[in-house]
Amino acid sequence: MWWSCSASTPRSCAPISTPREHVSAGRRSSQGAAANYKDPAGEPDDHALGRSRGGWTTKIHTLTDAYTCPVTLLLTSGQSGDNPQLVPLLQAHAHQRTGRFRLLGDKAYSHPSTRQRLRARRIPHTIPERSDQIARRKAKGSAGGRPPAFDPAIYTNRNAVERGYNRLKQWRGIASRYDKYALTYGGGVLLAAILITARVRHLGDTP
Repeated sequence: MWWSCSASTPRSCAPISTPREHVSAGRRSSQGAAANYKDPAGEPDDHALGRSRGGWTTKIHTLTDAYTCPVTLLLTSGQSGDNPQLVPLLQAHAHQRTGRFRLLGDKAYSHPSTRQRLRARRIPHTIPERSDQIARRKAKGSAGGRPPAFDPAIYTNRNAVERGYNRLKQWRGIASRYDKYALTYGGGVLLAAILITARVRHLGDTP
């Protein structure tokens, strides 16, 4: 979530191609129906599809402002993790030349390397620490260092991210992907984000 962001979503901030993912031929998903593809072992680069628990899906990574507007977007295959996509999102968002902001993220972004990169970019952040990280730090005693700063009151504002995703899911074509290519699907996601921003920021739609 962002405290201050651009009111528009430029096309340059949404990379929509993703590396090809490979899955072992003998490996099956524990949930979901079998993929309706002739080559279930992998998807072409321009599809941005991958196997997750729900089957073949696409994941939308977003930076969302305090008004629940998605301002920077990135598509990856469904099994891709959230944390590795944070830096690419920040790099794409830097082109918007926004002012200072505070990043609010859930425990998926609590890796020490992520905090280090945020500090290097001088981005203030509020991210809770995972329980295993807390246990490891305490086990080291004084050598484990101090816990990262965390303000629960500020963190309550992170619900704007979930509300932003709910806005995107109101578009049936976004919630249920019908497009074959990531280029086409990404264009629909960008259009939805632009219209959401227009409604919220300029027409006074309730967040």
